[in-house]
Formats: sequence, structure tokens, C-alpha cells
Amino acid sequence: MLNHKKLTPYLYLGPCIVMLLVFVYIPIIRNIEYSLFEWSVFSPEKTFVGFKNFTTLFQDAVFYTALKNNLLYAVISVIFQVGGGLIVAAMLEDKLVRRISPLFRTMFFLPVIISITVIALLFDFFYNPQVGLLNKFLIEIGLENYTRAWLGETGTAIYAVIAVSQWQSIGYIMMLYIVAMQKIPTELYEAADIDGASKIQQFFSVTVPQVKEMTFVVTLVTVTQAFTVFNEPYILTGGGPGNSSQVLGTYLYHNAFSRDAMGYAAAIATVVLVITMLISLVQIKLFKTGKEE
Repeated sequence: MLNHKKLTPYLYLGPCIVMLLVFVYIPIIRNIEYSLFEWSVFSPEKTFVGFKNFTTLFQDAVFYTALKNNLLYAVISVIFQVGGGLIVAAMLEDKLVRRISPLFRTMFFLPVIISITVIALLFDFFYNPQVGLLNKFLIEIGLENYTRAWLGETGTAIYAVIAVSQWQSIGYIMMLYIVAMQKIPTELYEAADIDGASKIQQFFSVTVPQVKEMTFVVTLVTVTQAFTVFNEPYILTGGGPGNSSQVLGTYLYHNAFSRDAMGYAAAIATVVLVITMLISLVQIKLFKTGKEE
């Protein structure tokens, strides 16, 4: 006789496990398999080449440019999205602004629900060297020497692209931190206040340690998104000028659908998977998440 009480949890988990297998783990395994072949999307024939795609990739200068841009994307995103979201959340949870904080939460969160395609097109106009608002603003305040074609110069294109994500995503991180901060016992702040701690000291000694788990989550999500970003660079620059704003996602797309080098594109996808997994493991070790102090 089957023990229904022991079987019930597996029945609930079953659909989730099936979906993970079908949409996550099997595609990962198949992608790794495809990376060992040279093949075209227009031909059923596949030529086994072993690790040739990977050795070619690690000698590809454009790959290292894309990887550097993704690393830059990750560092800037952690500083502005995670750091900025934490600071904004702490300000909105302060007693002095708590009454009007719902208004500011809505204002900061609104960009998150807007399509990234719409935002990218908006910023394409914003950066326009002739009629764009950014150059117009610089001219109005007497800084016309700093005007430039932001998306058309190799020195500024990647930074202009990265700025779009920071503007859109900081509200999402802020909301996650607000949820975490609302669970912090008020007694901790009262004790710190009695000890004469200032607001800044309370922030570093009470708030930051208490939201450590949330910091791990948002940092992991932010870094993972930074290494899988595609929409913003593709819409704004297409990886150009030259390859100055190329990221791994756009380079993968270029090889798959422009060069029809599907095996090479699969190798890039495999490398992205390995990088994100390694970064996740490092973050788990650094944050020591889930462990009691």
C-alpha cells in the first residue's frame, strides 16, 4: 500500500520538476552538446569538432571586449542599483518621510513596469547628438564642450547603454529592500538611538547587517542580469560603434543569426552559463547566506 501522506509532497513538486527539466535543464544539456559541433540552422548536418569552438572563442578579441563590457556592466549595476536601491529604501523608511513614502515608492517603481524596448527607444532620442535632451541640457548650462554623439563614439557608447538599466531597475531593488527593512525589529533602532547613534551610524550598524540576505539576492539577480543583458545594447547600438559596446548577449546573437555559426554561438552561451554559476558560488561564499551568525 502506498503511503499517501509521503506521496502528496511529490505530487505538488512534480509539475515544477517537469517544467524545470523541460525548460531549463534539458536545454542547458542540449546547448552544451551543440557547442561541440559546427552546424547551420539551414542544414540538418552537424560536424563534430570537439572543443574547437571554445579554443577559437578564447582567442577571439571581440569575445574579450564583450566580456569586459559585461564585467563593467555588472560592477556599475551593483554600485548604482544595489547601493542606490538600499540608500533610497532607507530614506523612504525613515520616520520623517514614512507618511509620504508611498508616493515616492510609486514614482521610483514606475520605470520598472515600462517595457525596456520603449525605454531604449526613449533614450535613443535622449542621446541624439542633434536634438537630444542631454546635449541640449549641457548647452543650456554652459557645458557645450561636453556634448557629443553619446551612442556613436567608442569611448561613451557602453556607458550610455549601461545608464539606461540603472535608471530603470533601481526602483525594483528599492522595493525589495523596503520589504526587508519593514521586518527589522524597531527595538534595534531604539537601542541604537539610546546609545547615541546617528542616522548614518544606525544605517551601517543596524540596517545593512539586517538586510544581508536581501543584499545577497539582489546582488545575485543584478550580476546575473548584467551578464545576460541583450535588449539595451542591441536596440541602442547593436554592439557598435565597431565592437565597443558589444556584450556577450549581442555577440551570441550576431554569431547565431548573422554569421549562422550556431555551434560557436552555443559555445558563447555555455561560457555565459559557467561564468554566472561561478559568480553565484563566489557570492554565496562571500555573503555566507543562510548561515546563522
